[in-house]
Formats: sequence, structure tokens, C-alpha cells
Amino acid sequence: MSDLMDFKCPCCGGAIEFNSSSQNMKCPFCDSEFDIETIKSMESAENTQENIDWSTDFNEWSNEEAGGMSVYSCESCGGEVISDSTTSATQCPYCGSNIVMKGQFSGDLRPDYIIPFKIDKNAAKEALKGHLKGKRFLPKTFKDENHIDKIEGAYVPFWLFNCKADADVKYKAEDIRTWSDSDYEYTEVTTYLVNRAGSVNFERIPVDGATKMPDDLMESIEPYKFDDAVDFQTAYLAGYVSERYDVDADQSIERANVRVKESVEETFKNTVTGHDRVYVSSSVVNLEDSSVNYALYPVWLLHTTWQGQKYTFAMNGQTGKFVGDLPLDKSAYFRWFSIIGVILSTIICAGITLLH
Repeated sequence: MSDLMDFKCPCCGGAIEFNSSSQNMKCPFCDSEFDIETIKSMESAENTQENIDWSTDFNEWSNEEAGGMSVYSCESCGGEVISDSTTSATQCPYCGSNIVMKGQFSGDLRPDYIIPFKIDKNAAKEALKGHLKGKRFLPKTFKDENHIDKIEGAYVPFWLFNCKADADVKYKAEDIRTWSDSDYEYTEVTTYLVNRAGSVNFERIPVDGATKMPDDLMESIEPYKFDDAVDFQTAYLAGYVSERYDVDADQSIERANVRVKESVEETFKNTVTGHDRVYVSSSVVNLEDSSVNYALYPVWLLHTTWQGQKYTFAMNGQTGKFVGDLPLDKSAYFRWFSIIGVILSTIICAGITLLH
């Protein structure tokens, strides 16, 4: 069995890819479409090639250099596809064929579920334009000089944690009363100890399983709608980049526990009402009936450059939620707050004058 598989159009031989609009495989050359089941039947077919041995006398990679790399041969053109050891789907740099490196999905590496892309590349580009609109402190030249270096649709590996959380959380609640006389201002703080206990069921808490993807960036584009998830099939990867996890489930448990604890504390806190301030004093959370699944979720990644600095933006490939940090125009920032300061000072002075 080959280590690599490409998806070719049966009609014209062009490289076909998954189309997020039709949810079918589509050829960009002849516009032919095929459903996933048809392509799945093609997956099982093996190509036979003649073995040609060449006598070579080249230097070999050292063990240290080769340790993080993998080499695959493109079955369409014979070109060598070199990637790091976590890459599982890509394009041949020579003929452009969409290929799936099947060796990365054998055994326990095979995902349980995948959420197919629902939004295409053009929508991601438009989302970036929308993200830049209305930003008061964004440098004016950023829109004009900033350009997209690379845009790619990536299936990001996620561990999905399921559990029941039994929790006992204590909160410190405060009621604050202030008053003043001609000489002093007074503040009275009344403190209460509030206890909340109960159980919360969690389903499919996502934890990013790829070190290449910043956790805060991936969590910012949540949530995903699991109703669109389907059983994993390699055909969905055609035309997109896919990464194999390099943070395993055991290594992701700590982050899952933090997310469960924070969610429980926030959920219970919302029931402590009628107070000015509420803090977590202590919490004990125990988990049971826990399980974990492996899934691939769709993400559009946009990489841009402005004044020599790199910026990365991410968009949820299912819902369209868009996030990314932007540069700050410091002069505009300080100018704005100087104006606000002058206005506030004027109002305060006017108030004092009226009081006297």
C-alpha cells in the first residue's frame, strides 16, 4: 500500500478537491462533481508502479536532521514531497496534486470525526477586510501596505473531552455602600460567604492538539457546531492542509481540566446575584465518566506582513468567526485619550463651580 494518495478526476485527470459549498468533491478544471462515497471507493484502489533503482553516492541526512522529517513520492508526477513528521495532507509542489499522506492516519492516529469546511477562501479574504473596518486605533497605512503572504485552509487536530463534573465552589460576595459628608467620603463593604454545589455534564470540550497552533488563537474562534461532524474520511482533506497531532491526549488533560474548572466556576457564579462583586474563594471539582475522542476541525489561516512584522489571523471554517491581533497607532491612541481627559476635566471643573 502506498504511503500517499492523491485524488484525480476520473473525467479529465485533474486534481480534485473538497468543495465547501456543495459538500462534494469537485474538479476545478472540468467542473465534474463526485459524492464522498464515490471517492471513498476509489481510495481502496492501489496503483502499481515499476520499480527503477538508481545508483547514487550522495551524503545522507544525519539522524538529528532527519529525525523530524518525512519523505513521500507523488504518485501523479513522481516528485518528492518532503514535510515535517506531523504533516498529513498537502499539495505536491511540482504538479499541484492534492495528496493525503495515509501513513499518518493508521492505527491510533486516525481521527474519529471531522467537521468539513463550510466557508471558502474568498469568504476568509472578505472577513479580513471586515476585521480591519472601524478600528479607531489601527494605523492608516496598515490597510494599504499590509498584504496577505499566505492563506490556507487547515484541518486542526483537537482532542474532545467528555465528562461529568461534581463541584463544590465557595464564593466571596461583597455589597458596597458609599456616602460622604462635608469632610469625608465613606465606604462600607459587607462580605458574604456563598456556597454552590452540583453536577455539570460536559460534551466534546476541544483542546488543540498541535503545537504549531497557538491555543489562545484556536480557542478564540470557538465554538464549533458538532452537529455538522461526520465520521472521518480522507476525501474531506483533499485541497486543504492537515496536521497530525503532536500533543497527545494525556498531555492535553491538564488544559481540559482547567477549562472544565473555569466553566463550572463561571456557571455557578452566574447564580450568585444581587451583589456588587463576586469572587471565587475555593473550589473542588471531581470528574467521572470521562472519555476522549480525536477530531479534525476546519480553520482558515491568513498570514500577513506589515513593516517587517508578521501577523496571523484565524477564521472558523464552519461558522466564519474571525480573530487576530492588530497593530496600535500609539499617537492616535494618546491623542484620543488626551481629548477625553480634557473633556472630563472640563466637566469636573464645571461641576465644582456649580457646587460652590
